[in-house]
Amino acid sequence: MSSNTHFGFEKVSEDAKAAKVKSVFDRVAGRYDLMNDLMSLGLHRAWKAFAVALSGVRTGEKVLDVAAGSGDLSRAFARRVGPAGQVWTTDINGRMLAVGRDRLLDEGRVCPAVQCDAERLPFPDAYFDCVSVAFGLRNMTRKEAALAEMCRVLKPGGRLIVLEFSKVWKPLEKAYDVYSFRVLPWLGQKVAGDGEAYRYLAESIRMHPDQEALKGMIELAGLERVEFFNLAAGVVALHKGYRV
Repeated sequence: MSSNTHFGFEKVSEDAKAAKVKSVFDRVAGRYDLMNDLMSLGLHRAWKAFAVALSGVRTGEKVLDVAAGSGDLSRAFARRVGPAGQVWTTDINGRMLAVGRDRLLDEGRVCPAVQCDAERLPFPDAYFDCVSVAFGLRNMTRKEAALAEMCRVLKPGGRLIVLEFSKVWKPLEKAYDVYSFRVLPWLGQKVAGDGEAYRYLAESIRMHPDQEALKGMIELAGLERVEFFNLAAGVVALHKGYRV
C-alpha cells in the first residue's frame, strides 16, 4: 500500500505525486527559463555558476545531471569536460528533457538524454565523477532513495552537488513569504498563464528539508565530508559531498 507524502501543502499518496509534479512541469516548460530569470532577478545564473565551479569537474570526466530540466548546468559541464568527457542528462519529465536537449544541440553539443526516475537511475555502479541535481530534489517523492541512487552511481572520490531552495534567514521570512505566496503566483499567471503551478513551487520550498536536515540526509545516503553554502541569505543552499 502506498503511503502519503506532500505535494506542496497538500497530502497525496506517494504513487500520485510523480504524476502531479509532471503535470506542473508540462504546463510551465515553455516559459520555464523566462520565469527563472524573473523570479530570481537573474540570480539563478550566478547560483548555477557557483555550483559548477565548486563541482571541480575537469576535462575528460563523466558527469550526470539529474533533473536537468532546461539544461543550464549540463551545458556548463559539457564545456568543462570537453570532447573527451561525457555529460548525461536525465529528467522524469519528457518536455523539460526535450527543452534541455534542444538547447544543448543549439550549442553544437550532443549529450545523451534519458527520461527516467531519479529513484531508479539506469546507470552502473561507480560510473560518474560528478552527479548534480539543481532545483529538482524537492520535487522527488522519495528523496532518500534518489540520494542513495546518486551515491551509487558515483565513483569513489566522486562528488555530489545539490543546489536547492532552502531555509531563508529568519529576519527575512515575512518578506519572503509575501513574495512567495503573493508575487510569485501572480507572476506565474501573468507570464506563464499558470499561477497554481507557481503556488505549488512556493509551497514545495517550504516543505523541503532545511540546510542541516538535508546535510544529514546526504550523509545517510552514503556520502562523506558533506558541507553546505548558503546563497542569497539562505534562499538557496548548495550542498557538496564525496563518495569514499
